[in-house]
Amino acid sequence: MKIALVHDWLTGMRGGERVFQNLCEIFPNADVFTLFHTPGSVSPNIEKLNIKTSFLQKIPYANKAYRYFLPLFPFAIEQFDLSDYDLIVSSSHCVAKGVQHSNRTCHIAYIHTPMRYAWELYDTYLSAQKNWLSRTGMKLCIPPLRRWDIESSKSVNYWIANSLHISDQIKKIYKKESQVVYPPVEVDKITPSNNHQGFYLMVTALVPYKRLDLAIQTFTELKKPLVIIGSGPDEALLKKMAGPTIQFKSWQPDEVVWKHYQDCRALIFPGLEDFGIVPVEAMAAGKAVIAYQAGGAIETVISLEDKTSSGQWPTGVLFPNQSISSLSNAIKVFEDNESSFNHNEIGKHAQRFSSSVFQVCIKKIIHQCYEDFKRDQKC
Repeated sequence: MKIALVHDWLTGMRGGERVFQNLCEIFPNADVFTLFHTPGSVSPNIEKLNIKTSFLQKIPYANKAYRYFLPLFPFAIEQFDLSDYDLIVSSSHCVAKGVQHSNRTCHIAYIHTPMRYAWELYDTYLSAQKNWLSRTGMKLCIPPLRRWDIESSKSVNYWIANSLHISDQIKKIYKKESQVVYPPVEVDKITPSNNHQGFYLMVTALVPYKRLDLAIQTFTELKKPLVIIGSGPDEALLKKMAGPTIQFKSWQPDEVVWKHYQDCRALIFPGLEDFGIVPVEAMAAGKAVIAYQAGGAIETVISLEDKTSSGQWPTGVLFPNQSISSLSNAIKVFEDNESSFNHNEIGKHAQRFSSSVFQVCIKKIIHQCYEDFKRDQKC
């Protein structure tokens, strides 16, 4: 069987690339198709496969400034002709699901999110544009992107969502049903710790929808220590608003990040996320998560309030509004009830999102979808 794996771009190892790495481990003989690839930027299990890039790869510095080429992405992904493949598994948070193929090819799309800047977080991205020209450009390019996004969904035979939240988005936008398989998290490499060094932690890209502004304003006002690991286009702006208790660190090796999870008092997660791998990693280290009560967080975090009704050990505190007062209250609730959080039980909860669980589930679903597809073709 000839298999193709498709991912939007391969320029670093974040959540989507960790999912893709697992797909590459499941299908080690597959060909990989992607818009951009920065050699050496992803794991060896991805790098060793036959990686084919789009014409955008030939544009100087495109893999570093790829956001500026967004209007070209649909055209670029459609230049791949995968008609000779028996099975396509796309890993899509932008345009990967729009790859072209024949009706004899089974296409299974694992959706991290429908392109968030065109749909759910359009207003957030639009308000973050710093000048009239960029705002106008975004307003002009988004309507055709939305039309293409919906039209390209017709080439997908089967849908897998990374959370119930995204399953709802797939149904709302594409009018399609999907199965849910939570992303793999390297929880086995992180040991629960009951100790902390007093600081709160964020591990995140410095971009608008992560709502670092909310966390920075809140911790500056409360005069509490917050360590932020990550980098991104909003770094200079965020540093300007940060008080003396806020410490910025650039992206760190996995081992350093895991040590920070173990040493922190709790993880802060104020943005709306499709799933959220970082909270699960923090819970694998036995640490509670203080998160915005929306998106994937409500599927991974057992809130203190839920303990009473479910009988489960709590793994965090959820706050209902993206406001300083709401986050401040959640921090107070956590600190007043800190003894209610058991680091070993929190670590056990994180194990349900392990890579081994993901691979078992995804292989079973892909196999069943492919068998159903071949049977339907014979009818």
